Amino acid sequence: MAKRYVRATGKNSQGDITSLCNSGETWSPRSKANAISDIETGTHEYWVNWLNSPETQIRVVNGPSGKYLRTDRDSTSRNNLDDLPDC
Repeated sequence: MAKRYVRATGKNSQGDITSLCNSGETWSPRSKANAISDIETGTHEYWVNWLNSPETQIRVVNGPSGKYLRTDRDSTSRNNLDDLPDC
């Protein structure tokens, strides 16, 4: 299993995460669907290395409208992937 670092995210007009990115990496951008598959099959792990915070793993969550990606770098339930720049 390869560990991939995410530095940016693609977002749709509603602000939902649509892709994971790390400029210069051959896998980037990686669509949400492919990243979810990678995580669920154990093919790849996706991580965010935050400034002034420990690195955190991106996980798959089953929400009311389907699966989505999130990571929690603090005690809030907010999806902190939204804080990354757009790719």
